[in-house]
Amino acid sequence: MIAIFAVATISSRAEAFSQSGIASVYSGGRTANGERAHAGGMTAAHKHLPFGTKVLVTNKHNGRSVVVRVNDRGPFVRGRVIDLTPAAARAIGFSGLAPVSLAVLGRD
Repeated sequence: MIAIFAVATISSRAEAFSQSGIASVYSGGRTANGERAHAGGMTAAHKHLPFGTKVLVTNKHNGRSVVVRVNDRGPFVRGRVIDLTPAAARAIGFSGLAPVSLAVLGRD
């Protein structure tokens, strides 16, 4: 019997990345990586994380979490750390703005 194990690697800088701040909701149009933004998708916009990065976003008010994939740039409003699609925001229980924490899980 042969066992095969796959190991995902990311840079040590991204691996240690965590952030807290305000999340907002966005949708529509083309994303910075060329995809179409889908309100029902589990994607997000972040200013610096590479496209394809998987991020665990946790709502600090209720402890609910969702995993999203970065496919856009933003937010461009001071104090905000991530923009989530409406579906991702609903998954963690908000529809406007919410305090969140972010933790990088890896990359596609």
